[in-house]
Amino acid sequence: MDRRVDTLDLFQRLGLSLAIGLLIGLERGWRERDQGEGTRTAGIRTFALIGLLGGLWGAMTPALGPVPMAAAGLAFAVAFILFQWRESTARNDYSVTSTVVGLIVFALGAFAVLGNQAVAAGAGVATLALLAARTNLHEFLKKLTWPELRSAVVLLAMTFLLLPVLPNRTVDPWGAINPYELWLLTVMIAVLAFVGYVAVRLLGEHRGLMISAAAGAIVSSTTVTLNNSRLAAQGGSDNPTLSVAILTAWMVSLTRMTAIAVAVNPMLLTALGPPIGVALAVLALAAFLFRQFSKDEKAHAQTVFANPLDILFVLRFGALLSAIVVASRILSSTFGEGGVLVLAGISGFVDVDPSTLAAARAAGASMSIGAAAQAIVLAAAANMVTKMAVTVLVGGIRFGAKLTLAGVVALASGAAAMAATGFL
Repeated sequence: MDRRVDTLDLFQRLGLSLAIGLLIGLERGWRERDQGEGTRTAGIRTFALIGLLGGLWGAMTPALGPVPMAAAGLAFAVAFILFQWRESTARNDYSVTSTVVGLIVFALGAFAVLGNQAVAAGAGVATLALLAARTNLHEFLKKLTWPELRSAVVLLAMTFLLLPVLPNRTVDPWGAINPYELWLLTVMIAVLAFVGYVAVRLLGEHRGLMISAAAGAIVSSTTVTLNNSRLAAQGGSDNPTLSVAILTAWMVSLTRMTAIAVAVNPMLLTALGPPIGVALAVLALAAFLFRQFSKDEKAHAQTVFANPLDILFVLRFGALLSAIVVASRILSSTFGEGGVLVLAGISGFVDVDPSTLAAARAAGASMSIGAAAQAIVLAAAANMVTKMAVTVLVGGIRFGAKLTLAGVVALASGAAAMAATGFL
């Protein structure tokens, strides 16, 4: 019985080795599909066989030992590199991608048999994704500016050099500031914002206002609201597409805030799920109704965002987060949970992320889950009030009134859902 189980497991692992090579070979073969038979070193069949070869040597390693496996890997590498060199010489091609990919496929084939199958499969998918994204990555590099690259390098260096040496304990008299945790949370927010920034840079106006608004909201829904309100004031107040774009940004902002809170403290999902879900449903319904009256599908606005990986941006956010964490601890110890709610309401008018992170960290420790959820929802409501005021003050009363109505209904519905679940 045990032997049959071992045989079945070995077949599964060898099948994974073959599948990794087959999938990567599919991409390599498709990219060179115009080349004639015999004019390329490796295609779909060769890469599949390379994966299987690595798997077979991995299967023999327990019986033969690691030395034959190492010798086989070295022999394969030499032969494969030699054939790749001949091909590149004939084509006058200096790309080394296929050579590296062949070595990776052999290694993953062996690892699928000797190691963790899930990790091997994940690494294979990641390799395939990188290969398939070649065009997009090259286009992104063409658009990448030196300040963006420099900021990313500085931030990565500070993270991987500083994070391991930062003390993972509180260092202040109030027991609130943990340098390791605060820096990790700051970097997490900056990277998440950078994802939206990259999306805006890649998509721009060419994919339409809705996608740009959704991507931009990951960076700053307030900026999206401001830009589209300004466009409405310039003559587009009767264009419902601008209203839909703003509502889309608000929905993305609420979703992003909830995802951050739950990622930091999964216990908040039960408390935040109903109110945020109901508010999102109301905003989605309003967007649908506005969409029915949308006539100009080509409306678009210029959206300009600061690079969120700028080191000054990161340091300012970290300082603000530290201040709010300390203030939350002091207010909590002095006035109880009510003091934290007041702070969340005030800070939410400016930025919802610091209050969200501070409350999520305190949930279940210095604050109850319900009080932490209330602080997060209150910060989100205050931030929503700021954006509703922007639509009226910048876009005009005619443009902002309907968005304000949708926002008020969403807030009221979310509060009712929170009260119904007993967290208000």
